Amino acid sequence: MMKNALIILSGLCMLLTGSLACKTNSMTIPNTNMETNNSDTMSSQLKIRIGTKTFTATLLNNQATTAFKARLPMTVSMSELNGNEKLYRFPTNLPTSSSNPGTIHTGDLMLYGSNTLVLFYQSFPTPYSYTKLGRIDDPAGLAAAVGSGSVTVTFE
Repeated sequence: MMKNALIILSGLCMLLTGSLACKTNSMTIPNTNMETNNSDTMSSQLKIRIGTKTFTATLLNNQATTAFKARLPMTVSMSELNGNEKLYRFPTNLPTSSSNPGTIHTGDLMLYGSNTLVLFYQSFPTPYSYTKLGRIDDPAGLAAAVGSGSVTVTFE
């Protein structure tokens, strides 16, 4: 019995020694982004040109954004609505995954329904549902850039 225990112990020591000998000094840095499997994870950049001002937006990773990016680059005339948003109606529908955000934030880029692109230049609470596409990283000056009335906007 003692001989079997020594053989097992000896085997375990050899296994442990062998695994330590194979260890390398390379370090693996774990992915600490807990949202990597979330379909709305931020994933790509978009430039939005309004007059002489250029804004950078970070887009989400979802089906609507993929369909939106497939249409880029595009220059469109966006109409004024409610003193807080500019909108453009696509001639064809995009996929949707709408929900009520509760609050719209300045710089939000969203899809209302399945074909209306909305760029918000004021923050406010909302009862409506939207599909989120992304958000302007630094929306300072956005309201001044879009002005009142229709505005030409380039997305690229």
